[in-house]
Amino acid sequence: MQRFLYFYQMVFIRRTREYLLHFGAGKASFDLARSLRKPMTEAEKVLWNELKNRKLDGLKFRRQHPVHYYVADFYCHEKRLIIEVDGGIHNNPDVREHDENRSAELDRLGIKVIRFTNEQVLTALSDVIQEIKKWTINSPAQPSPSPSGEGAGG
Repeated sequence: MQRFLYFYQMVFIRRTREYLLHFGAGKASFDLARSLRKPMTEAEKVLWNELKNRKLDGLKFRRQHPVHYYVADFYCHEKRLIIEVDGGIHNNPDVREHDENRSAELDRLGIKVIRFTNEQVLTALSDVIQEIKKWTINSPAQPSPSPSGEGAGG
């Protein structure tokens, strides 16, 4: 009986960890994120090269990561930070309003969203990196379960 309870507890911990990492994202968000990982814009490729493999201050960034009902271009769970790289379509008033609503909803979850245009990333990458660093330095690290799913006691 004790083994069953231990196993049940471990499943619960794993499920809790996944909920915290993805904020309850559903299957549709995961499917969309998976499809978006293949076709990257040039600006996303350039920025991803600077963020991947913990290159930016040792922080782990994920690409096309499902969060709540949305898919983030880049997400750092430790800092609860989303980085969006926006193309020209985001100048459309309807799309801009959607972006603002999305950012407000994510802000209520304790996630900060910062946005850069494709042009900013491609022409002023060092400024973009400095802006991201400013946000990561001023943002306290968020407690989260270990990536392996094991707690301090296990």
